[in-house]
Amino acid sequence: MPSPILEGRNVRLRPPCAEDADVRVALGNHAEIAEMYGVNKDDVKPITREGAIAWVQWLTNHPHAWVIEINGVFAGEIRLDNVNRQDRRATMALGINNPALLGKGLGTEAITVLLRHAFGDMGLHRIGIRVLAYNKRAIRAYEKCGFAVEGRERETAYVNGSWHDDIMMGLLDHEFSAKGL
Repeated sequence: MPSPILEGRNVRLRPPCAEDADVRVALGNHAEIAEMYGVNKDDVKPITREGAIAWVQWLTNHPHAWVIEINGVFAGEIRLDNVNRQDRRATMALGINNPALLGKGLGTEAITVLLRHAFGDMGLHRIGIRVLAYNKRAIRAYEKCGFAVEGRERETAYVNGSWHDDIMMGLLDHEFSAKGL
């Protein structure tokens, strides 16, 4: 069963479709964006049509994955991974692939829309995130949504010739409710 369509003011989270592969290829891979995911700048390769089709298929098969649209324009993806119904928890992953849409607060809105669904419809209690310590834009977005730093895993990623820490962040349902988002 596909993920439900989730709507915000400027953001729409929807299941992926075949046309997303063409858009993903047209956007290409950008070294600055890939670096935020822990990819060395020299290792960034052009995205192929086959790679984009495989990405869409992987998202389609994922039970809790959405394509992010900002005012009808493809922006990236957002997912809930490792959903544990017993403990009512999951991890979240977000990727904005459209560089024209970075730095406008729209990732924050996409996260908020997903969190409303996760804590509301899905009844989850906790969402966790791992983010590279140098990804300041992502950390700010997570903090705006109420995530708190819970720890640091030292030197977990070797990116562009240097070791970098991972920051672990978490958010509980009652903390999100208290923020009134």
